[in-house]
Amino acid sequence: MNYEQFFADQIAAIKAENRYRVFADLERLAGQFPRALLRTDSSTKEIMVWCANDYLGMGQHPEVLHAMQEMIVRCGAGAGGTRNIAGSNHVHIMLEQELAHLHNKEAGLLFGSGWIANMTTLAALGRMLPGCAIYSDAHNHNSIIEGIAHSKAEKHIFKHNDIDDLERQLAACDASRPKLIVFESVYSMDGDTAPIKEICDLAEKYNAMTYLDEVHAVGLYGKGGAGLAEQEGQAQRLTIIQGTLAKAFGIVGGYIAGTRSLCDFIRSVGAGFIFSTSLPPAIAAGALASVRHVRHNEGLRQQLHTRVASVKAQMKERGLPLMHSTTHIVPLYVGDAALCQRICQELLDRHSIYVQPINYPTVPRGTERLRICPTPLHTEAHITQLMKAMEAVWQKSAVRRAA
Repeated sequence: MNYEQFFADQIAAIKAENRYRVFADLERLAGQFPRALLRTDSSTKEIMVWCANDYLGMGQHPEVLHAMQEMIVRCGAGAGGTRNIAGSNHVHIMLEQELAHLHNKEAGLLFGSGWIANMTTLAALGRMLPGCAIYSDAHNHNSIIEGIAHSKAEKHIFKHNDIDDLERQLAACDASRPKLIVFESVYSMDGDTAPIKEICDLAEKYNAMTYLDEVHAVGLYGKGGAGLAEQEGQAQRLTIIQGTLAKAFGIVGGYIAGTRSLCDFIRSVGAGFIFSTSLPPAIAAGALASVRHVRHNEGLRQQLHTRVASVKAQMKERGLPLMHSTTHIVPLYVGDAALCQRICQELLDRHSIYVQPINYPTVPRGTERLRICPTPLHTEAHITQLMKAMEAVWQKSAVRRAA
């Protein structure tokens, strides 16, 4: 077999479908977010970023930077290996305790990313619980899908946010079998939310565990920033809450929060925890500073939602194809992969605005879109600039206005 030809043919096929991904060569500017530098072979120019998952700009917050710099001086760059081999740096323990407090749970457990947290925890639970049946929302993230697949447990996919379909499937299962319902609080491509209370009601009725992915909600919802479950008063009913340190908290890493015995169980059997090098102490210190700051600064969340409301209102006024979203995610429908890429390139080239096209397999074919993420650091002047650029590009591209 000609291996190089195989790889080249696969890439050619992806390009032919207009879903080949080009990553912009960006340089984030400390203290100037959402500004960044775009580098090309021939030039460098300043751009405005409108699609980052650093939802609160905490990746450049002075308290976070200071905590990281101080920890590098104290502990050096790396963690020394896995926690199994090198032990836990004290800041890992402090961060896990802070995350447990954030979610009002007994314990927390750190991972290298939210993807690894989902993959490891779900694979371990599905594999180790005897006869486990896992019920997963149809719109769940790739990391959840992969974790369930690796668990080799019996899986059932229920229609997105469909309580009746979930109950029908739960009712058909042997009452004595272990059951796990897996869902997200905020779905990041559509901006819709899960019926958390109703799912918890079903879990209690059918003696099932619940696993809630709060990745796109933690830091942004609830009085203390613990996520949508806190905002809706349902957090204590959930068995496991999973979150990330890479979005609203602006750093990197993932975690779960639950009972001490559950977290200890995953620590002891989860391959993605046991065999992965732990977070560098400076990363953990920055995350700890960020979580503490966000927990006690509700004004940040209020600022975010004010900016989001402004962007949505102005898009509606201009007749732009805003998809229905009840959260901070602002999706604009395009419906064509090639056109989606062209629009984003036009925004970047002519208006110095960076928005990454969202194409298959992130979203289904025919639902390609732009995904705008306002932050508290985007000003009204920035929003005005965005709207003028959007109007110009939409008129030029002759994209339909109805979402």
